[in-house]
Amino acid sequence: MSKYIGFTMIETLVALAILISLITIGVPSLNNFIVSSRVDNEIFTLHRLILTARNSALTHNTSVTLCPLNSKSQCKNSWHLELSVFTDNNNNKVYEPTLNERMVVQKAPIKAGDKLQYGKTRIGLTYAATGHLLGWGQNATFSYCPEYHNDKSRGIIVHTSGRAYVSAANKTNSKDVKRSGAKIKCF
Repeated sequence: MSKYIGFTMIETLVALAILISLITIGVPSLNNFIVSSRVDNEIFTLHRLILTARNSALTHNTSVTLCPLNSKSQCKNSWHLELSVFTDNNNNKVYEPTLNERMVVQKAPIKAGDKLQYGKTRIGLTYAATGHLLGWGQNATFSYCPEYHNDKSRGIIVHTSGRAYVSAANKTNSKDVKRSGAKIKCF
């Protein structure tokens, strides 16, 4: 009498079918979790950057700008790239260390394919020494839209007073909206 140790072909196929079923159910949920976590992390980091810019303006009693800089250290409308916060003594949205402007902090670019916008065409966000936005028309919404997952878009609304609010989920469909109820979207 010989005993075989191991699994039969039928047992192996049943186990494989169960494993494939679990993976089929689990992978999309894991992907949604990863995208949501990435968006939440970017929104948290950007909100902290905005607060740093405002606090730096108040602390140093000078204007402070948050923007993406080009190779000539000028603000540009490329919010998906590295973001910089710097003292902007002459309010021209150009980082000029020779004029005693200093870099406060920088943030790495967002994931390739995702979108980050501040309004439609704004190139920078500047805080006055009072903590209010400097200049007319700077209040707008930062919109973060992950590639292929527009339902997970989030935003930060910046008011003229200088305060910034993170968008909240709508109670009916769980998508983030502004306080006015408008959807967060990228163009």
